[in-house]
Amino acid sequence: MSKRSEPKPWWVYRGNGQPHEDIGKLPPPPPWRKSRGPALERPLTSGNGPPPRFEASDEVIELVNTALYLRRPLLVTGKPGSGKSSLAEAVAWELKLGRPLRWPINTRSTLQEGLYRYDAIGRLQEASLQEKRGRAEGAVAADPDIQQFLQLGPLGTALAPSKYPRVLLIDEIDKSDIDLPNDLLNVFEEGEFEVPELSRLVRTGADDERKVRTLDGEWAPTDEGWVRCHAFPLVIMTSNGEREFPPAFLRRCLQLDLKEPGQEQLEAIIRIHLGDEAVAKASPYLRAFLERRSKDTLATDQLLNAIYLVTRVPGAQHDMQSLVEVLFKSLGSLGTP
Repeated sequence: MSKRSEPKPWWVYRGNGQPHEDIGKLPPPPPWRKSRGPALERPLTSGNGPPPRFEASDEVIELVNTALYLRRPLLVTGKPGSGKSSLAEAVAWELKLGRPLRWPINTRSTLQEGLYRYDAIGRLQEASLQEKRGRAEGAVAADPDIQQFLQLGPLGTALAPSKYPRVLLIDEIDKSDIDLPNDLLNVFEEGEFEVPELSRLVRTGADDERKVRTLDGEWAPTDEGWVRCHAFPLVIMTSNGEREFPPAFLRRCLQLDLKEPGQEQLEAIIRIHLGDEAVAKASPYLRAFLERRSKDTLATDQLLNAIYLVTRVPGAQHDMQSLVEVLFKSLGSLGTP
């Protein structure tokens, strides 16, 4: 990870952790990345939590800005603990884009899960209850409002129309089944998707304008049953490098390889999280960490755990050797005999 230089004039994301509203200065998208959703107002906010701790290099900052300008997803590859997930939080905080949406991926994850969920069973149960009440009261029960049983997923919420982009973290996409990356292509390209349960109402003349609930608990408008974004979300996908992706998928992404932080960067990370005093006491643990990491797979948070114990827990520094053995276990050997 290289040092960070002074912010460049074209940078919207500066990587310094200072919230600002320059996202409003982002120019229109390229002509081949036009969207059709309305520009609904959404307040810019960094949220109420503590600021994220992330040390961004020039390469990271430039790729994030390039993704913002081109409206393209960013595929971030790196070893566990290299800060891949923290990047999404840092960008959302600085640009005041709200809390990042998260979609953790596993082998059972599907595009449908990311877009929206329809609780058909819940609606059927509600219809049965209303029918019973109607019979008891001698009235005809109306069908339950379908809007109450639809909710956008993290990807669907990121695509809900808004003046400013949302930040979406698709975490560990390399854990997905073989089809998911290709399934995402059309949604990434078009920035829209259909909710058939709503579009059927339009075709039957039952309704022409419905809203759907987002993960935030807000209501997003649909266009004849379609959710169409206005501002393409900043999609950050993380990968531990455990698989290869299809060329068509890679062609639509910008790629960032997060290198393991060296000694200087680790000291900066310790300073950010634990303060200057912790850096002064960290030297023996930092040396032990770097020595072991040269042979095994270790994550930065393992080092932070050790430094926290020896600087914040009285007496823990006297058990350095046992702490190193306990906390600096290779991640590559977990689960193996």
